[in-house]
Amino acid sequence: MITCSLRYVIDPYKLAEFEHYAKLWIPLVNRLGGTHHGYFLPSEGANNIALALFTFPSLAEYEVYRTRMAEDEECKAAFAYAEETRCILSYDRSFMRPVL
Repeated sequence: MITCSLRYVIDPYKLAEFEHYAKLWIPLVNRLGGTHHGYFLPSEGANNIALALFTFPSLAEYEVYRTRMAEDEECKAAFAYAEETRCILSYDRSFMRPVL
């Protein structure tokens, strides 16, 4: 099992736009074979950091997801929304393994 952790630097004045973007991705990841654990938006503390976590059974299955995602029209539309609204300033991706 592999969990992808995304750390976003967002425009705090576009939090509503980022939340809409997040809500687009949760069902997409689930439909394309992952398990989305949600987005975590700023509440107290830093107002420009958001997180997302989603899991795949293996890194190989994550790579299949990436290939399918690149061809999926709904995924392309979600990426386009983020570009149009410019709600994401930057992000980084890490892979972790859970200890359960």
